[in-house]
Parts: sequence; structure tokens; C-alpha cells
Amino acid sequence: MTDSPAAPAPRKVTLYRNGSVYTAADPFATAMLVDGDTVAWVGSEQAATSIADSSMDVIDLQGALLAPGFVDSHVHLTETGIALDALQLAGVRSAAELLDAVAAFSHSASGADGTVLGHGWDETTWADPALPTRDELERAAGGRRVFLSRVDAHSALVSSSLAASAALDGRDGYAAGSQVKRGAHTAARLAARQLPAGALRGYQQRALAEAAANGYVALAEMAAPHIGSIEDLQAAAAWNDATDGASVPEILPYWGELAASADHARSILDGLGVPVLGLAGDLNIDGSIGSRTASLRADYADAPGERGTQYLSVAEAAAHLAACSLLGIQAGFHVIGDAGLDAALDALDLAAAEVGEQKVRAAGHRFEHVELADAAAISRLARYSVTVSAQPVFDALWGGTDSLYQRRLDSRQLGMNAFASLYAAGVPICFGSDSPVTPLRPWSSVRACLEHTNPAERISARAAFLGHTRAGWRAARYRNPMAGQLVPGAPASFAVWEVEELMVQVADGRVQSWSTDPRARTPLLPALDTGNDPVCLQTVRDGRELYASGALGA
Repeated sequence: MTDSPAAPAPRKVTLYRNGSVYTAADPFATAMLVDGDTVAWVGSEQAATSIADSSMDVIDLQGALLAPGFVDSHVHLTETGIALDALQLAGVRSAAELLDAVAAFSHSASGADGTVLGHGWDETTWADPALPTRDELERAAGGRRVFLSRVDAHSALVSSSLAASAALDGRDGYAAGSQVKRGAHTAARLAARQLPAGALRGYQQRALAEAAANGYVALAEMAAPHIGSIEDLQAAAAWNDATDGASVPEILPYWGELAASADHARSILDGLGVPVLGLAGDLNIDGSIGSRTASLRADYADAPGERGTQYLSVAEAAAHLAACSLLGIQAGFHVIGDAGLDAALDALDLAAAEVGEQKVRAAGHRFEHVELADAAAISRLARYSVTVSAQPVFDALWGGTDSLYQRRLDSRQLGMNAFASLYAAGVPICFGSDSPVTPLRPWSSVRACLEHTNPAERISARAAFLGHTRAGWRAARYRNPMAGQLVPGAPASFAVWEVEELMVQVADGRVQSWSTDPRARTPLLPALDTGNDPVCLQTVRDGRELYASGALGA
């Protein structure tokens, strides 16, 4: 006689009520029913009373907002975890302050062993932008290796011992000073982040916990050989199949390695050991504005004769796009400068001539950042249905008058991060943080869209919110077309927020920017003109709780 198989555990049913639910199904919804991993119902408080029963867990939202969970369309998981635990340098305002910070960290418990890792310095905020020397960094760290990533993560300061261990002599981007760029930066970064066994998962877990605590249910991991190893990518992708009960945001993995042909692309994919969504992400056509490595049509305003760096030729980028188009997978590039974008667009034309425009469009290629795009470039992006994955906080941090972008580009900075123009042209757009370059703070990113330093490029709160949620799933060509919305049958992936006030943004600039008028029949969003971000109370992915502040209860 054999034992009967155990009956499956009953699905958990939870009723959220007495709040505000952001849903297209009912703009006045105050309640939502979750059955297992699926949204089963949304509706009014009166209806919630009629369906509630003793089999359900009932959560009183106490006026909180329940909304689709955020998707960050561009992150670096391990780098984020390292940066969260590294020496924080965003607040230093001189080389002397930086050296003092290195010395203090080197003698603290947290910095007692190994390489001194730091992140976030920005010499454009210093009264004197002169950088410390390699030997000064060496002395400050007591002889330990030092690697301090600039805020844009496209250059770094290194000590003498790290330069020696990474064999930087003769590499492109290694000169007399401590700052390394291009190939030297890649070599130094890989040498600095040789992690001990077990550390990789720990750093990734740190980043995932930070994301969950800020309302993210998915992260697009932009892995690449110049950033980390294949083991890095494999560890990130493994979180989707974790068997240890870990509840974390979903990883949407990409790998940024150049393919010369369809056969080469297949070989790369076969060698990864994990499935990826495409050979896209941080496959760099150029660098960054801050490090003056973004490829420009004209000289940097504060560095005559410099126009940045183009890492890939048009022919190389075209071969990559054609190969991925033939396989029906996403290709893509990191591209920031206008000359870099010209190269990417010319590559699209060549790829379309080789494999056909329809194959190029159908593959759903994506370009990351796209900070300098004029009307002609935007039209070409729309022609090929290329998704733009942008970072709104770049503009908040570095745009506007008397800013980094103005110093680097002068009047050209007015055309940067053209969100409204991209939307108007029909270019698909999604948003992310590029963490650790900017922090995992989604509402700050939404606010940056509303308060763009160029008023002509501002977009509505609704468009910004959708760009941070549903558009992220679409950009990844996610298997469930209902992801990113809260309607019956959709995945139960959402976050609960404590908010000061819920309002509807009015598009007409002649009147008050925000309104509580219910006649708009538009789901309510937090009023972000107060300057305070909503506070995350709970994050849930596919019905599983990822984070809880403890403030919600039955």
C-alpha cells in the first residue's frame, strides 16, 4: 500500500481594502483581491465588504496607495551591492576631503581588509577640480589598493599598487594622473572587484533587498564582459530560480557582448549557461558626458579638441544588429553622445539593408541612455521601433543652468534627455536608474520627468509612471502581456505606499499642475510637488511578499 500524494497547499487569498488602487479597471477603486499569484478583483469599498469572508487575509490599507510595482530598466546588480557597502564619496568637495575619507575608511572596521572601494566622487562640484595623485591615494590607504569609481562609473581614481596589479602601463586611458578611462578603466575595475568566494551572492542580495524596499518588482540586469564575469550574470539570473525560499525582484538579464554574425551570436548565447533576453544593454558605443568619453559631433565646450570616444565602428554595430535580428533577439547599445547615436542609427540602416527592415523592427532592439537626440535622430529611432531606456535622474542631477551638462556642452544641453519629443514621435521609452550611478528611488525618477530642466521635455505623471512600470515589462518583451497593470487576471506584482496626498496631474500648463477633481476619471498618483517621496510599506511580486515595513496589518 502506498501513501496518497499530499494535497497541494491551498492558495493564499488576500483582500486589500480601505485605500486607493491604481488600476485602469476602475479609477475609483479602493480594494483589490489577490488569489495566489494573480489579481482576482478590483473595486469599491462597498463591494469589498460584500465579498470578504473568513477564508481571506484582510489588509487594511489605511488610506495607502496600492500600485503596480516598479521595473528598473537598467541596473548593475553586483556593482550596486558593492557601492552600497563601499566608501561613499558623493559629499566630498576637494581632493583633500577625498584623501581624508580614504584614510578614515581604510582604518575603520568596514575597510580593514582588501581593496579600498569607493563610489560617487564628482570633481565638477569641487572648487578646485584637481585630482589626487596615485601616490597620495596609496599613502592615504596605508599601502592598500584603491579603486574609486566616478559618479558616472565611466572612469575611476586608482592607487599606484592597483595600477601595478592591473598592469595598466601602456593601456588606452592610462596617463600620468590617477584617473583612468576607457580600456585602462575596464582593466582596473576587473582587478579591483576580484571578489572572495560567496561575496558575489551577498552583494547581489544586498542590492535586491534595497530594490524591494523601494517598491521594485523587477530589475533589468545589464551585464557585460567589461563590467563583470559570466559568473556574475549567472548568479544574477539564478535568483529567478532560487530554491532557498528567497523572495526577490525578478531579474530580466541581458549580456552586452558584440556578435559578428548570427553563428557567433548563437555561440555567445550557448556559452552563457543561462538564458538572456538579448545581447544588449551596456555594449558601449561610447562613454559618458562627465568623463568626456561620450562621442560628440562637436568639441566639448570645456575641452577644445576633445570629442569623446567611439568604441565600436558602424560596421561592427551593424553586424551585431543584423545577427541578433536574424535570431529574433534583442540587440542594443549604450549610447549617450550625438555622434555615438549617429553611428548606432547608421548601423541600423546597414543592418536593415542586409536582413530586411521588418526583421530589424520585429527584434525589438533597445538603446540605453540616448541623451543627445535631435528630431532627425528621433525619427530614425521611431522608424525601426527601437526602445529607448533612459535615466530621468541624470537630468535632475546634471541638467539645467550652471550644471555639469552646461559646462560640458553649453547650449547643446537643452536638447538632452528629450522625453516629450520621444513620446511625441512614437518611440517606445522606459526608465531606470543605471544603479549605482543613481540610487534605486523610483518616485524621485518619476519626479525628474515632471520637473525636467527643459520645460519642453516634461511629460505627465501618468506617462512617467507607466514608463517606470508597464513599459519596463514591454521593453523586455515579457512573456505575460498583462504585467505592469492591476486588473483581474494580471500578475499580483505591486507595492503599497504611504503618501501625503493623491492627485491627478493636469496636462494644461495654464492651470494648477495637480488636481483632486474626480471628474478626470484618471487613477490617482502621489502629489510629488511636495518634495517628499512616498514611503514603501510593502512590495509583492507574483503574490509573494518581498518587503514589509511592518506598518500594514489586518
